[in-house]
Amino acid sequence: MIQIHSQRTMMFRQSWLTAAGRFRALSTWHLKRLPLQVQVPTPCDGVIASAQTPKRIETLAAEIGIDAADELKTYGPFKAKVSLDVLKRLHHQPNGKYVVVGGMTPTPLGEGKTTCVMGLVQALGAHLNTNAFACVRQPSQGPIFGLKGGAAGGGYAQTIPMDEFNMHLTGDIHAVSAATNLLAAAIDARMFHERNLTDATLYQRLVSSKAPSSSAQFTPAMRRRLAKLGLSPTSTPDDLTPTERRRFARLALDPATITVKRVVDTNDRFLRHVTVGQGAAEKGQNRATGFDITVASELMAILALANDLPDLKYRIGRMVVGFSHADDPVTVDDIGVTGALTALLRDAIEPTLMQTLEGTPVFVHAGPFANIAHGNSSILADRLALKLVGSSGVVVTEAGFGADMGIEKFCNIKCRASGLAPDCIVLVATIRALKLHGGAASVVAGKQLPLEYTTERLDLIEMGSLNLAKQIANAQAFHVPVVVAVSPFSHDSAAELELARTLAIAAGASDAVIAPYYAQGGAGAVDLAIAVQRAMQRRPDSGDRPTRSQERCMERPLSNLKTLPTLT
Repeated sequence: MIQIHSQRTMMFRQSWLTAAGRFRALSTWHLKRLPLQVQVPTPCDGVIASAQTPKRIETLAAEIGIDAADELKTYGPFKAKVSLDVLKRLHHQPNGKYVVVGGMTPTPLGEGKTTCVMGLVQALGAHLNTNAFACVRQPSQGPIFGLKGGAAGGGYAQTIPMDEFNMHLTGDIHAVSAATNLLAAAIDARMFHERNLTDATLYQRLVSSKAPSSSAQFTPAMRRRLAKLGLSPTSTPDDLTPTERRRFARLALDPATITVKRVVDTNDRFLRHVTVGQGAAEKGQNRATGFDITVASELMAILALANDLPDLKYRIGRMVVGFSHADDPVTVDDIGVTGALTALLRDAIEPTLMQTLEGTPVFVHAGPFANIAHGNSSILADRLALKLVGSSGVVVTEAGFGADMGIEKFCNIKCRASGLAPDCIVLVATIRALKLHGGAASVVAGKQLPLEYTTERLDLIEMGSLNLAKQIANAQAFHVPVVVAVSPFSHDSAAELELARTLAIAAGASDAVIAPYYAQGGAGAVDLAIAVQRAMQRRPDSGDRPTRSQERCMERPLSNLKTLPTLT
């Protein structure tokens, strides 16, 4: 077992264990810690997860101040949806501290950001008696059944039950699938009817009431379309001229511009490119399209950025699905299914409550990919957690990929939409990633690591630290303290780990800590938790300072985040 602590860290540890009492408010949770039976060597994740018995979710909810009778919808004994009414009840409660975990540029195997999140909240909640909440994304079944595997964390720093976390959970991804596929079907149906109906018949079908005794009327979405076309939104269907009726009814969507594809939460390469509309009833209206994985859909990104149900509906309605032949944007509101999509997502907007191996709370909510979307869990989960922990508590979330992508998107997309700002950024670094960026042979998933990764190579670490230094600089651009968590593997030497820690501090990190949370759980992240608390208290209360405004072009900010040249 690797146990390395710098002399400076050891000097601060006892004083900060005492000072933790001053860091807490009177609303400290009475959280029952689940003890760990740590084994050496560390067993596989599944063995560790199945050996732990979770608390019933009603028990955990009561411990953290959630009313199980009115604010909880259970899905079995160990997971539950939490009502957004908690936000209303705790409206005047001050927010806790906000920590985001990013990393240096990872290897294809990943460097364990989620594991760091779990280890950190286990240390805060189960060892330092601090209200601490983890907020993470719901994993997709595609990567779960691929080489990457699950996303519950790893070792003794996990979300449990691991199998329930990784598969289905409370059905949010399936709800996003249903909504996206309904939208795709509505788009094709609209083009079909516009192609085969006269102007008068198409208009009549759109505005006629289902009730036989009712007269034709415009829905709220239709009135928004009238306003978009420069027509009076207070008009009745009979008021429009034939020309206006044609403009209203015909979207004239160009099939080549449609951005919405059908989705499935599975890696199925044979569905990536398909042709639809080949049946005789479709009257020759076929087109090339395909399936995306559900978490890559725009509706998943919208769900993660929504602040409440009305905001979700507003964002869905504005979503552009393609362009007309006249190059005008066509939205979900124009298609007329905003309300239906919102209804399908009405339960998915609530985050799911689970727990870590040591019994501290976790919100699991939304799962947008970081390469094509912003790659963060939901705003609503973070806002709920910040209220529940109280002013002296800590909420820890994560941002996908390295800091040049994940942290940048977290601050410039998610934080802009939420109005929140991080109090500390934690960057995960590993000897493996440092060696890769220092010129070691490529890491290939599913294959044995080359020899230089399992033998001491200080030269590779020093060269690879250029990547870590750049990622520290990227994070520091937001004027937030940066703490580096050096996550050790069993084959890392003491000299390698200490060199990585020293180089991180030399690159400008507020602190750097060797944190064996994978092998020890929360106990292995206590020094990291103390370093994070210390960094947050030292931070001047200057508020968030994003690196770019929403109006600026992308070329300059992207050049600011450019990666280092390839080492030869």
